[in-house]
Amino acid sequence: MKLSQKSSLNYVHAGLLILRIGIGIMFIFHGLPKLLSGPEGWESTGKAMSVIGINFLPAFWGFMAGFAEAVGGLLLIFGLAFVPTTLMLAFTMLIAFLNHYFGGDGFIKYSHSLEAFILFASLALIGPGKYRLTKLMVK
Repeated sequence: MKLSQKSSLNYVHAGLLILRIGIGIMFIFHGLPKLLSGPEGWESTGKAMSVIGINFLPAFWGFMAGFAEAVGGLLLIFGLAFVPTTLMLAFTMLIAFLNHYFGGDGFIKYSHSLEAFILFASLALIGPGKYRLTKLMVK
């Protein structure tokens, strides 16, 4: 590999690190209120699963949405369990998108979750890059 190619690849890895940290922090702040909302809040959030025909245990699903966003954001920052984390976040955002879309909300309401779904699905395929906690622990 030529020096210029190696240098360009380092920019890609640095870009992935910046993306992971920025989006991870945003999703921690997005999911933490859901986690802290308690059973009533979890049930309200979890009812979104009805959009795919899942009408049981809404409090569990609501808790899992908050968990996916808050804990998933933290895992994203460190690049830990990257593929399961990004798939968990992509699924959460897909449900949020479908809930807003089929609930009759306009583009402004559903665009954030659709964009986040696309982001997490793409990251699951791209990977975390070389700047991640597991890479530091292996050395």
